[in-house]
Amino acid sequence: MTYQEKKSIVSLISATLIFVSYCLYMYPQYPEEGLESIETFRYLGSFVLILTLVSIVAHIIISIIFNIVFRITTREKEPKFADELDKLIELKAFRNSFFVFILGFLIAMGSLIIYQPLQVMFIILIISGFISDVTGSITKFYHYRRGV
Repeated sequence: MTYQEKKSIVSLISATLIFVSYCLYMYPQYPEEGLESIETFRYLGSFVLILTLVSIVAHIIISIIFNIVFRITTREKEPKFADELDKLIELKAFRNSFFVFILGFLIAMGSLIIYQPLQVMFIILIISGFISDVTGSITKFYHYRRGV
């Protein structure tokens, strides 16, 4: 298995663990007040912002740890440059991830059209962000494994 395949798997697992553990941490703090209260919207807004920051920091730390473990176990250095295949795979992963997030965004806006509560829109946006991250990692793994 190549460095890029291992990195894609680590990225997929870390994204899933970060999202699930953060949701399990934040779920008990969900406000018990009415569904349309300002406190609920404040909770959902802080949920998205903090999840974004936690996810970025955790991905950086996990990437550093992965590179250290990779170097120790294989005695090889990680690739310092990205060739045209890497760039093409990166673009395809970004495209697929972007499409999934846009689809989630449109579904979230559609939920407002059919008179769903605003919490439904927030939840759809949060889940589509997670699924788009997973889609990007799976796309990279698929193309590194099967080719472009």
